[in-house]
Amino acid sequence: MKQKTVSEYYREKFGCKVYKLSIDAGFTCPNRDGKVGVGGCIFCSGDGSGEFASGGSRDIPHLLEAAKSRVEKKIKNGKYIAYLQAFTNTYAPIDKLREIYYSAISPEYIVGLAIGTRPDCLGDDVLELLSEINRIKPVSVELGLQTVNEKTAEYINRGYSTAVYYEAVKALKERGIEVVTHIILGLPGESADDWVSTAKGVAEAGTDGVKFHFLYVSRGTRLEKDYLEGKFRCLELEEYAEGLKKCLDALPCDTVIHRITGDGAKKDLVAPLWSGDKKRVLNYLNNYLR
Repeated sequence: MKQKTVSEYYREKFGCKVYKLSIDAGFTCPNRDGKVGVGGCIFCSGDGSGEFASGGSRDIPHLLEAAKSRVEKKIKNGKYIAYLQAFTNTYAPIDKLREIYYSAISPEYIVGLAIGTRPDCLGDDVLELLSEINRIKPVSVELGLQTVNEKTAEYINRGYSTAVYYEAVKALKERGIEVVTHIILGLPGESADDWVSTAKGVAEAGTDGVKFHFLYVSRGTRLEKDYLEGKFRCLELEEYAEGLKKCLDALPCDTVIHRITGDGAKKDLVAPLWSGDKKRVLNYLNNYLR
């Protein structure tokens, strides 16, 4: 892999090991509450892509402390990034966003803020607030694009056009805010050529980093229904590795790779079953990419 990993990038940027603390700050999503759609993206679980985020409270410092306590033994003398992961973390009144963001960056051990959101939830007021926070501690915004293929986007019920993604990246970059883009390989109906087109598209947009995921099916999602009806199959590990390498080859050398795989909660995993062994998957991918 010619690109830097996120661990390498953070060490260069902050001068130490940095770990993300994933928290659920109590947001919802316009693709769930009826503003854009209902039910969310067809692969989205009830946790809104925040299966491993600390939640159960809306006291942000408390959530951060709880998340930190679970990982601090792994990261002696390191620092942390507050990661607002679950659902759409720019989808709320601006005063509420301001309160949450400032609470998230208030602990001394927090060196930055990562915000997961949708490109269609970045109004001018939100962008200005993000710019304000970015002047205090670095902000990165993670956009769940998944694919540039409009037909696939409609099937997965994404709820916005790819053009909206390009506009969002431009607006964020103009304000000096780092952008990380999520891409899913193996979406129904897509080929390796589609995956590479998406990688090239996000590179053209100017994304700073990428998170790669393979498509997995979680229990209780609309995707599960289509899978059980035989409308598509999930990738084998070998297929995913081959596709991942093609996408990495299509990205510039200065793109930071934040993730080369993603996994859902084992208790809800329907397919592919090989993804349940994360250690094996990572070892295989790392060896393949070398």
